[in-house]
Amino acid sequence: MTATPTTADRFLVFVPMYNCAPQIGRVIGQFAQVTDVLDQVAVLCVDNRSTDDTLHAAETALAASPVAEKYLLRNDENYGLGGSHKVAFEFARTHGFDWVIVLHGDDQGSIVDLLPQLQNGRYRDYDAVLGARFMKGATLAGYSPLRTWANRAFNLIFSGVGAQRMYDLGSGLNLFRRSYFDDGFHLRFADNLTFNYYLILALADRVARFTFFPINWREDDQISNAKLFSQGRQMLRLLAARIRSRQRFYAQDHRERPRSHYPATVVRQWPAS
Repeated sequence: MTATPTTADRFLVFVPMYNCAPQIGRVIGQFAQVTDVLDQVAVLCVDNRSTDDTLHAAETALAASPVAEKYLLRNDENYGLGGSHKVAFEFARTHGFDWVIVLHGDDQGSIVDLLPQLQNGRYRDYDAVLGARFMKGATLAGYSPLRTWANRAFNLIFSGVGAQRMYDLGSGLNLFRRSYFDDGFHLRFADNLTFNYYLILALADRVARFTFFPINWREDDQISNAKLFSQGRQMLRLLAARIRSRQRFYAQDHRERPRSHYPATVVRQWPAS
């Protein structure tokens, strides 16, 4: 399947990776399905200190990919998923990209689902175009009924707090206007998996222009109920802090370890520098 964006915008596809050696080759292989946009797309794979063979698997797959401009980075420390996002947004800014596409490296979603958004050109009306697993038209495989119910419930709660309808709080397929992050509002958000919850609330509170689109999603590794409840408690604490004082919530640094920079090392890039 192919599609062509309506402008000459430059897209950076950010692929966060952590211990996804078996899947990363399939994720990078998806770019063979979007050949019409390859001249506008660069790929940035960011390895968050994986303990398996992810780095080598990504390098092998990138070398064989038809994308011309490719970068393989390794975080100098384990920054968490949120920290890897911060690495990618800064990379996009310094390299002059207009848009950042987030595509998780665990092969749960497909970049093909984003193509209609690029093809119709409406993405340019928004600061964020967010993939949604829980809206009409989406398909979801591998989620227990409890997990699906919990996600839908939190979507409604966040919608009430943010005063905007939210169909997902952070899937692994999203499109962001890079310039929206230039003021660094996101840097104080937690570096762990909760980064996306802070981000979606901030998009609503800052009156960003954002929309959702349905995606096809599958998950092979079902999380335990204990982990699900732990995650739910984290989300409730986050919401409580936001409800108590919006001003204090955004002024506070939510990171366990505040840092001024998120350095990462270029393992390899194509074309070679």
